[in-house]
Amino acid sequence: MKKQYWYVIITYVAMQLSSLVGVPLLAHSGFINASNKEVALSIASGYWAVISFSIALFLVLYFMKEDMKYSYDRHQASIGMSFFWAIGGFLLALFAQGIAANIEMHLFGVEMGSENTRRIVEMVKLTPALILVTSVVGPILEEIIFRKIIFGTLYQKYNFFLSALVSSLLFAVVHLEFEHLLLYATMGFVFAFLYVKTKRILVPIAAHVLMNTFVVAIQTLFAEEIEKMMREAEQMQFVIWRLFS
Repeated sequence: MKKQYWYVIITYVAMQLSSLVGVPLLAHSGFINASNKEVALSIASGYWAVISFSIALFLVLYFMKEDMKYSYDRHQASIGMSFFWAIGGFLLALFAQGIAANIEMHLFGVEMGSENTRRIVEMVKLTPALILVTSVVGPILEEIIFRKIIFGTLYQKYNFFLSALVSSLLFAVVHLEFEHLLLYATMGFVFAFLYVKTKRILVPIAAHVLMNTFVVAIQTLFAEEIEKMMREAEQMQFVIWRLFS
């Protein structure tokens, strides 16, 4: 693996761990004006994410500047096809995510919905600037690391399935929702496919940005409607169970 790739990975790990120190310091700095400690920590987490992710993105782009300069591949998809695959990849990722969620629920008994996403949505309400991180900065960093670096390096030596499996599982693990390992890994496979299909890292980045933006927007703008639909679905399941029990 190239030396600059290790710098990128170290930057990403340091960014993730920085919250252990940065959030408490920010929460007690006097900059956060909140009604209680729990709210103060949530707001501090949002602001620290904006700060740390922005710094990490700047450093990662700096480390990758030589790679981006000489990344031309004559087999790259055209601009038009790249746009098509970015939109199609977004829809494909949503479709794959839906299948994975149903498999988790019906085969493994995992409840639909992500605690990680719910937590992010709550933080976005307290810190609106965080939506820039969840929708844009985060996907850029994740695609550079998990598709460009990890998958790309493995794919030079191994087949698509093994390379995508390893990079997708790592992508799933860093989200710390092990009950949704299949869900995140499935998304990782889709983004790896887009990267191989188009030879442009910007395509999975765009698909990832669209997906995250869509999910956060839906859960933020239509939270009450979604909760109502879930309650109605649970009531319907209870009625059906009573009828056939």
